[in-house]
Amino acid sequence: MAYMLETTDTARRSAPAAPPVWLVVALACAGQFLVVLDISVVNVALPSMRSGLALGEQGLQWVVNAYAIAFAGFMLLGGRAGDLYGRKRMFLVGLGLFTLASLAGGLAQDGWQLLLARAVQGLGAAVLAPSTLTIVTSAVPKGAARTRAIATWTAVGAGGGAAGGFVGGVLVDALSWRWVLLINVPVGAVVLAGAARWLAESRAGDGRRLDLPGALLVTAGLATLAYGISQTEAEGWTATATVVPLGAGLALLALFLLAEARAKAPLMPLGLLRLRSVASANAAMLLSGCAMFCMWFFMTLYAQNVLGYTPLEAGLALVPSSLAVIIGSKLAPRLMRAAGPRATAVLGTLIAAAGFGWQSTMTADGAYLTAIMFPGILMMLGAGTATTPLASLATSGAAPEEAGLVSGLVNTSRTMGGSLGLAIMSTIAAAHTGAARTPQALTEGYAQAFRTSTALLLAGAAVMWLWLPRKAAAAH
Repeated sequence: MAYMLETTDTARRSAPAAPPVWLVVALACAGQFLVVLDISVVNVALPSMRSGLALGEQGLQWVVNAYAIAFAGFMLLGGRAGDLYGRKRMFLVGLGLFTLASLAGGLAQDGWQLLLARAVQGLGAAVLAPSTLTIVTSAVPKGAARTRAIATWTAVGAGGGAAGGFVGGVLVDALSWRWVLLINVPVGAVVLAGAARWLAESRAGDGRRLDLPGALLVTAGLATLAYGISQTEAEGWTATATVVPLGAGLALLALFLLAEARAKAPLMPLGLLRLRSVASANAAMLLSGCAMFCMWFFMTLYAQNVLGYTPLEAGLALVPSSLAVIIGSKLAPRLMRAAGPRATAVLGTLIAAAGFGWQSTMTADGAYLTAIMFPGILMMLGAGTATTPLASLATSGAAPEEAGLVSGLVNTSRTMGGSLGLAIMSTIAAAHTGAARTPQALTEGYAQAFRTSTALLLAGAAVMWLWLPRKAAAAH
């Protein structure tokens, strides 16, 4: 009897205690922070990268887009892999790949090496990111607590994008452009160790195979389409060098949809889009990403190329915007309880549109308060307010075994819209700047990009009001 009691006590003492929910959420959010940070952290470093690796204008655009397109294109694959093989496992695999690619990018000696490393970083981020949201929603019971947890995830992710300018400015001024990538190595190692120790494994798959052909088709389609859009800057819309990649990109995306309709285990079950909450929220994410993603890119270029700020000064100039996006994300749950997710998403989008419209009045000799700070606060306050209800709606109504897939679709829509939007807005800005590289010409190009984004956001607000459901759907 004594032996049995001793054995029971020993087993009780040796059984690992479940980690507190806040620690699980913190680790998941840390992973999300890193992958979103790396979308924007390079923006401040672009002028230094150009001189260090002799990159042209199109090369600079692809430093951002190589990451964003790989991120968006493989996100659905990452979400499905988490469902089938385990969210913790994919979190660790994705973060490990992301960290190694950051090391390679920081040590790059040629432009092609940097672009390749950025693409591999995006692949790692695509494997990691869907697991972050699924880990959060699995760890927190449905209800007000989960809404707050999603708001925290949104705030941290948005804060990562917002903090990129400041972090990049500090690193470029104090060290070099290489450290905007190398900083991920020690941080990634710490998060990896914590995740391996404290995250619990979960999966909801049925042993089906991954749809690798689908992932390759959607990624190739996005990359080719973005390349075609970028070609319009130098070749025009009717040139063969533009029309061929645009047509090929659209054809590859059409093949992707055809393959998904016929596949036994599709990467993206098209039937999922029959859910109004999933389809409408992802469409809204796509439009919002297309309009908002370019904000940090053009704001940092405007601050440095037109107003003459140093990288550090440009990063510091965007700190109020960074705080605004976090505040908006934390206010969103309260607004959702009072007015519902649809009204909150529309309100946030209209606030962002007001900020983009204000920013489009920028001048070559603009004062900090009216040319950067106040419009930046409005843009990012609106972005933070809109993203939380959209993420909540997009993940509602799906079955548990599709949680990772739907989480991946949320990030895919936002990042896909962002990568295509950056290509479009960069082309529009370049067309209005022309051959002149004067501060006045550059300002006019940037301003036109902000005017176009304003129109897109207003269209997005109308789509949200007409299509989004008033309440989150119940799981089917």
